[in-house]
Amino acid sequence: MNAVVLKAGKDKAVRNRHHWIFSGAIRDLPEFDDGDILPVRSAGGDLLGHAYFNRKSSIAGRMVSFGAGAPQDEVRRSIERALALRARLFDPAVTNARRLVNAEGDGLPGLVVDLYDDVLVLQVATLGMEKLKPLVLDVLTGAFRPRAVFERSDLPARREEGLEEATGLLSGDRVDRVRIVEEGIPFWVDVSGGQKTGFYLDQRESRRLVRRFASGRRVLNTFSYSGAFSVCALRGGAVRADSVDGSAAAIGLAQENFELNGLASDSGVFFTADVFEFLRAPALDHDFIILDPPAFAKRKTDVVAACRGYKDINRLAFQRVRAPGLVLTFSCSHFVDEHLFQQVVFQAAQEAGRRARIVQKHRQAFDHPVNIYHPETAYLKGFLLYID
Repeated sequence: MNAVVLKAGKDKAVRNRHHWIFSGAIRDLPEFDDGDILPVRSAGGDLLGHAYFNRKSSIAGRMVSFGAGAPQDEVRRSIERALALRARLFDPAVTNARRLVNAEGDGLPGLVVDLYDDVLVLQVATLGMEKLKPLVLDVLTGAFRPRAVFERSDLPARREEGLEEATGLLSGDRVDRVRIVEEGIPFWVDVSGGQKTGFYLDQRESRRLVRRFASGRRVLNTFSYSGAFSVCALRGGAVRADSVDGSAAAIGLAQENFELNGLASDSGVFFTADVFEFLRAPALDHDFIILDPPAFAKRKTDVVAACRGYKDINRLAFQRVRAPGLVLTFSCSHFVDEHLFQQVVFQAAQEAGRRARIVQKHRQAFDHPVNIYHPETAYLKGFLLYID
């Protein structure tokens, strides 16, 4: 009697282990408090699993378990599986920062957990996961005994869930910054006031790529945030690496990361500026430009405007880069898929009148797994382009 029953023919996605249930797929909805976990059944009565539900959300339900297992037990096992995967992927002596839980990518919708040395940072996007937070914290603190657990649930998605933004210390010592090491390179991470959870862990493999190709080049790192691409370029032998970001706080953090790595003061110039305007200004001499903008499409209705933005910024970079040169360009907008992004880059190259060849394609780092049953977990795509 307390189960959510799906309409006939609307259970295929759940049977295929997709996590989202839209309101249009629901036949019967019992009385419940928003955020509660309920059994999910097919129109024929088959138990498909359990999901938490929220009437306020456009995604009415999110599956936390499939089959007959107790949902809280399955959540615990999903966290343990996520931690076991990362334990196999990393040597903490070489890289001590990693994503531990990647939402639906690890079967845990609404939850992101990052580890920075001995500090855990959580992002909770949904009411259902908010109610599960005590269980999540119990598993995580038992596994890591962290010095601090910090919450960075300052997400627009929470408003749709009827939640206020939440940031602050959940347990342990007050920590604002953490020193991490990524593949032997140190960085400062601003866990209390930085972007996202403090550091873009999803670009780890791309930073390695920059180290590989930067030797002897003059690099321009746009939307530079903490300056991580700039640091990696110089550690890879770049002649110089200049950084541009619209945030003065981000530029300050980038400068601190240069100092942390003992990089010479004349190895790069820092610009607090709008990237579009900067690229239109009289050119500095760069033969490697990195474009890593924030998501231009936050929702599906933003796609057309986002593609205009991506085309403009790539055209400006193609026009500006000294040939033969490299452009490493990214989109982290889920609604702009790889095929569409490649079309936009093609149009930008055509308008710039430059030849562009894709040398390599990129996706988010391997501690940000894509759930094969939930392809929406793929969001980051990038191309390394040779321009002449």
